[in-house]
Amino acid sequence: MKQAYTFNILRFICDPLTQEFVNVGIVIFFPEERRIVSRCIQHYSRISKMFGMSVDGPRLRQTLKFIQDRINSLGDEFNSSLHFEKDIQVERFLARVLPVDDSALQFHPGGAGISSDVDVTIERLFYTYVDRYSSVPTETKREDEDVWRTFKGEFERKQIIKCFEPKRITAQDFEYEFQHSWKNGRWNVLEPLSFDLLTADSILDKANRWVGRATGLQDSHEDFKLYLLLGAPTETRLRDAYHKAANLLNKMPVKHDFVKEDEAASFAATFADEIAHHNA
Repeated sequence: MKQAYTFNILRFICDPLTQEFVNVGIVIFFPEERRIVSRCIQHYSRISKMFGMSVDGPRLRQTLKFIQDRINSLGDEFNSSLHFEKDIQVERFLARVLPVDDSALQFHPGGAGISSDVDVTIERLFYTYVDRYSSVPTETKREDEDVWRTFKGEFERKQIIKCFEPKRITAQDFEYEFQHSWKNGRWNVLEPLSFDLLTADSILDKANRWVGRATGLQDSHEDFKLYLLLGAPTETRLRDAYHKAANLLNKMPVKHDFVKEDEAASFAATFADEIAHHNA
């Protein structure tokens, strides 16, 4: 069932004079379902990197978590109340959590839309307006391009590397260009992902970002299947995080498959057969 929603964005105003800001959270209101949901980032490095300013990270995280939990708690109260206000003024509701003043954290109107799946809409809006740009580079032992070289060598041996081309998949609120794609009725898009990182947190963060991207692409009119070419950690201590990352990636709401580096040769052979059959 489709239903309307509105959303507001929580901004961190870095400079009150220039009004430079960064989005740090989102609040979504579904009147028909009587549901109010808040999501906030739990890291602050983006702010420091973008504006070259020192941020009290633990305090900011604590504040954002308080705002998120407070809104969700009040939302539960409204949802269960027999006197739920159907025509609730969202701005008045948000002011109960964060007064309208000249502080660094402020709510701003975001927009409205129609949702056919509440949970999917929440993930898509949070990724599109907040989390899409919030990640910062993490130190890696191997980059995504290093993983791609493993597969590229096998594609070259099968003489099919020339068959791949960039393809931009466009959805309602998000688009992403895959550099290695091939079409045989549907688009087969390949994305190399190195999980040979330095920490378990960075491995899980990377997986979460790709769940967000896939969620943003799921309403695309393009028929496509996503192949993730996975580079595993070289350190044994990180294998548990890698398995958890794979479990997270399995939640992507698009057609997908995983290919490990040690499967590169067989994967290239399968693709070569499909390309030969398609061109016959």
